[in-house]
Amino acid sequence: MISPRERLNKVFNREQIDRLPCICPGGMMNMVTTEVIEELGIDFSKAHSNPKIMADLATAVYEKGCFENYGVPFCMTIEAEEFGASVNMGTNIYEPHVVEYAIASVKEWTKLPKISFEEGRGKVVIDAIKLLKSKNNEVPIIGNLTGPISTASSVMEPVVFYKELRKNNEEAHKYLDYVTDQLILFAKKQIEAGADIIAISDPSGTGEILGPKFFDEFAVKYLNKLVESIQEENIKTIVHICGQMKSVYKEVNKIKSDVLSFDSIVSISEARKNLGDRLLMGNVSTYAIEFGEPKKVSELTQKCVKDGVNIISPACGLGMKSPLKNVKAMLDALVIV
Repeated sequence: MISPRERLNKVFNREQIDRLPCICPGGMMNMVTTEVIEELGIDFSKAHSNPKIMADLATAVYEKGCFENYGVPFCMTIEAEEFGASVNMGTNIYEPHVVEYAIASVKEWTKLPKISFEEGRGKVVIDAIKLLKSKNNEVPIIGNLTGPISTASSVMEPVVFYKELRKNNEEAHKYLDYVTDQLILFAKKQIEAGADIIAISDPSGTGEILGPKFFDEFAVKYLNKLVESIQEENIKTIVHICGQMKSVYKEVNKIKSDVLSFDSIVSISEARKNLGDRLLMGNVSTYAIEFGEPKKVSELTQKCVKDGVNIISPACGLGMKSPLKNVKAMLDALVIV
């Protein structure tokens, strides 16, 4: 029987596998639920600033038979906080979120500090990855980044940000270039610490919000800059994009990530028709995982397999109140098959 690490590597290398892997990368796609937190007696708000608690939680999710990977961190606020935004650390029921922005316009990007890797939550993630690296070499470690558009629109008011892509186009590009450069450094630090794969979630960079022109000009451009820098380190990437893809399949296909991930609004069979033999991940409905029954989750998992997905995962971030039995139903469905 092959290890989870080997199985996932075989998918990335397009080799024969015994069955599909089932993963939940972390970051926006946080795999930790309230039930797991309460079973361990952990204060979730402390897991974001304590590397040992972070690593222990990621390990527990794997050991409980939910997913076949370790993934940290458990939110998508670290980069925004490092750039000066204020963040509420959440509770055992909801994840951290930005409560105050750092700048008012893309023109103010020069005021932003660099991401620190010697202190703060950037360092917590790096230290947690180092701890995970020492735990179990058969389990792949997935490091996470918030994508360029989502980071940029978390540091300032999103509505203003989107308007300024057109209104202050040149400064918007300088802003995103700077943000992307800092994300590249964060990725490389995670890789040095032991991350096997880097997942990038860019839920704010949708084709629906940006439209095909700006999706290509901004989302694709800066995702590719980020992806190519990571791949130069001989590390594989996953890119998750939210929203409907119908209007931007041509542009999505330009994203050079090894794997593309979509939320449940996107039909995998339709994505397969539009994206040919690209490696696809997803996209079991997180609504069904939180509010449905294990049988329904199992059926949706098997449909994803039938529709041609390469890696099974939740379609987006899990609801914190998702029952453990429903979360485990995805992997159980694959093992039974």
